[in-house]
Amino acid sequence: MATWLRGCQFYELRSVAYRLTWMSVTEQPCYTLISTPDSDYPPPDQLRKELEIGDIKAKIDALKKAIYIILNGEKIPGILMAVVKFVLPLQDHNVKKLLLIFWEIIPKTSADGKLLHEMILVCDAYRRDLQHPNEFIRGSTLRFLCKLKEPEILEPLMPSIRSCLEHRHSYVRRNAVLAIYTIYRNFDFLIPDGPELIANFLEREQDMSCKRNAFMMLIHADQERALSYLTSCIDQVHSFGDILQLVIVELIYKVCHANPSERSRFIRCIYSLLNATSPAVRYEAAGTLVTLSSAPSAIKAAASCYIEIILKESDNNVKLIVLDRLIALKEQPNQERVLQELVMDILRVLATPDLEVRKKTLSLILDLVSSRNIEDIVLVLKKEVTKTHNTTEHEDTGKYRQLLVRTLHSCCIKFPDISATVIPVLTEFLSDTNELAAADVLVFVREAIQKFEGLRPLIIEKLLEAFLSIKSVKVHRAAIWILGEYATSADDIRSVMSKVRQSLGEIPIVDDEIRKAAGEQTDAENPLAQGTGSVTNPVASSARLVTADGTYATQSIFSAAVTTAKKEERPPLRKYLMEGDFFIGASMATTMTKLALRFVQQVSNPQTQNQFCAEAMLVIAAILHLGRSGLPQKPISNDDAERLGLCLKVLSDRSPILVEVFTDACRRSISLMLAAKAEEEAAAQKNLEKNSRSIQADDLVSFKQLLSRNELGGLEDVFESSLSQALVGSAQRTGLDLSVSKLNKVTQLTGFSDPVYAEAYVNVNQYDIVLDVLIVNQTADTLQNCTLELATLGDLKLVEKPSAIILAPHDFANIKASVKVASTENGIIFGNIVYDVTGSTSDRNVVVLNDIHIDIMDYIMPASCTDAEFRQMWADFEWENKVTVNTNINDLNLYLQHLLKSTNMKCLTPEKALAGDCGFMAANLYARSVFGEDALANLSLEKPFGKPDAPVTGHIRIRAKSQGMALSLGDKINTIQKASVKSPVA
Repeated sequence: MATWLRGCQFYELRSVAYRLTWMSVTEQPCYTLISTPDSDYPPPDQLRKELEIGDIKAKIDALKKAIYIILNGEKIPGILMAVVKFVLPLQDHNVKKLLLIFWEIIPKTSADGKLLHEMILVCDAYRRDLQHPNEFIRGSTLRFLCKLKEPEILEPLMPSIRSCLEHRHSYVRRNAVLAIYTIYRNFDFLIPDGPELIANFLEREQDMSCKRNAFMMLIHADQERALSYLTSCIDQVHSFGDILQLVIVELIYKVCHANPSERSRFIRCIYSLLNATSPAVRYEAAGTLVTLSSAPSAIKAAASCYIEIILKESDNNVKLIVLDRLIALKEQPNQERVLQELVMDILRVLATPDLEVRKKTLSLILDLVSSRNIEDIVLVLKKEVTKTHNTTEHEDTGKYRQLLVRTLHSCCIKFPDISATVIPVLTEFLSDTNELAAADVLVFVREAIQKFEGLRPLIIEKLLEAFLSIKSVKVHRAAIWILGEYATSADDIRSVMSKVRQSLGEIPIVDDEIRKAAGEQTDAENPLAQGTGSVTNPVASSARLVTADGTYATQSIFSAAVTTAKKEERPPLRKYLMEGDFFIGASMATTMTKLALRFVQQVSNPQTQNQFCAEAMLVIAAILHLGRSGLPQKPISNDDAERLGLCLKVLSDRSPILVEVFTDACRRSISLMLAAKAEEEAAAQKNLEKNSRSIQADDLVSFKQLLSRNELGGLEDVFESSLSQALVGSAQRTGLDLSVSKLNKVTQLTGFSDPVYAEAYVNVNQYDIVLDVLIVNQTADTLQNCTLELATLGDLKLVEKPSAIILAPHDFANIKASVKVASTENGIIFGNIVYDVTGSTSDRNVVVLNDIHIDIMDYIMPASCTDAEFRQMWADFEWENKVTVNTNINDLNLYLQHLLKSTNMKCLTPEKALAGDCGFMAANLYARSVFGEDALANLSLEKPFGKPDAPVTGHIRIRAKSQGMALSLGDKINTIQKASVKSPVA
């Protein structure tokens, strides 16, 4: 299947190359590309001498060098006759293979267009080879004849070509059919009875490759004969070979597309091909069935065939291609309902270990979820989550678990009834080593506990069960916030306080750490110390040490390194604090304050109220004391210390305003945030919503014959449209006319006063650039050997060297050149035009061309990612480019929009966060290239206060995985940011 798909791509590229070649009459037809080595070649006299008197090996080397020289556009005087005399009579197979290439590239006509006399001898050699007893020589010669464009050479060979149809070997017969097909297509007067001849051949032929070539000729040359043959053997189609079945599928599509009344005649044949042994045939048959019929049974049969191909094929590229077909089926509402019935079969694709396949499958499943299949989908997803928990940890295992968590999150938000069964499974992953998966679980828990009040007791219970096993500080911090915000009953508040105390260990923390460092028992370990309330003086505490000479020495515990203390496993929250992470300490203080204030509202006993508040203040004070004691690896920051002090003051004063902020305002803020997020997602979904066609009674009636090409919609031939897209590449991204978009991409290469005027149309495809260069001879002389010489700078590579042409006085011609693009990086194409003047004895003339700058924006597309993914990539990417804002724009939002439009990046910062006028702006931008490279940007803008006309200032930090991406994007921003932009009219 993979080989067939690659073959299709090669065939499509070859067809594109063929059409591009013949779009310009000045280019010579050539089907063979040979890599030319960088070496010096001998002079023509030496080459002729080696061809004349050398042995077989010397003649082969000389012939190879001659081929290289001719491919480079150089001429070798007398080489044709030397080859005819001394090389053509040889029977060596290597020589004959090289001669086929030589005859293909050598000019066969004189300057006036007449056939060279030497070609008569060559034609006789062709005839002998067509009668050679070796089937390889016969077949190779027939394949070579397909490339000839001179009817004078082909005419005397026609009897020999016809006789090859009767050869005993299938290799000769199938190449004979191809030769007859090509000759009939180009010069039908040479073989007017070609279709009849091939139809008779098809009736008696048994080899599938020969039948395939013959049937393909009849499709394009005489479709009625092809249909007649197919009708006669339609019941035996399932027993044909796969190559013949593929051609039959193509014929059925073309016939039914041109004449829809024929669908009922051939639809049964397509159904039978869905069960073919070849996956390539099943793939094409399913695609044809979908285009020919919209019946639910047909859609279901095609989708089942696609799913079977995905499950049975091992190549991940094939899986992704077929998954795209399933996603395309989903776009139609009536087909989406059919796919919903097959959702359990689609879920079987998750057994594939490739992450991209799983990601695309989960996205498709999420679009197909409905009230009828939600329970089955969730059951399978829960099993998949459990599998990832029990398997060996792999790089993609954590990412797959993260995808599953997000999918379950979306399912639960759409269908709240299943949340109660999903939450217990997901909370087990809070202790996961993959921080991103655990963070996604908490994002889901936060939204669920806010939206579904009935699930709050269950969520709090599961969070408390998993609290002590959490391993990540970020996950612990989020879990503490959720517990502090949504634990409202007195029992829940006591349970949360108990878990926090248990995670902190013995309090006061400083005294406990000092005792442990001194090797003493803690209060929990020393029963005599319990109840005394005595606290050891940390200054007096010291450890008795023995020096090298045997004497005793003492050392203060504060001067001793903390790392010399016994390595004991600390409780999780204390471990974070001892490592210097006091941000979680500030979060704990906020949580303790919320719990204490709510406990006061729930309990009426003043003594119980004071006792709980005192316990909360003790925890906060212990954290603050630890931060200033010098024991942690990093001291507490001023911000965290200020927050701890504020919480202590709130608990001591209990001001009504602050109580309202801690108990109610925080809940309102999270509610507003989730509502804004849901509104944003709904707007995005609305933009992606499928346009369902509704026909009203007063709608205009559309006639196919009167529609423009852009209005045809689904009526166009998919084979022709795919070829058209391959030809024009990215030019069809917009709805503009192609001729208008071409004018915007024309680059002038020379001046109007130069003897040769040149301009280039730069057509940027996904992975290559096609230069269509117009060359105009502005002199009264004939320009010979006019050659376009190009070179590249950057990650660009010239695919082939353009061939030399001859320009008559005031004549013009088009030359095409292809440039391969390997990465997202600004590139430059430069060069010159070299030519000779007829009758001139001077050196070759040179016209230097202007540089063609390849814009990075042609390869960058807007993309989206989560905040966690953005931060992770920002930490991972090592290349950073800092660009200073230097613009005449005086509005922050206007500058941001100008930047987004010019760089094709997407702003990840919510629109509401950018609203308002506060004099500064911070935003995150993200984009991805067609090569899979990520580009991040952080925008920090400022506008001077009190100066409305002052321009925007600030910095833009760009980060990328590759240096070229970061530098190229920075250069682009420097280029565009000075552009004048009109302020919007109020």
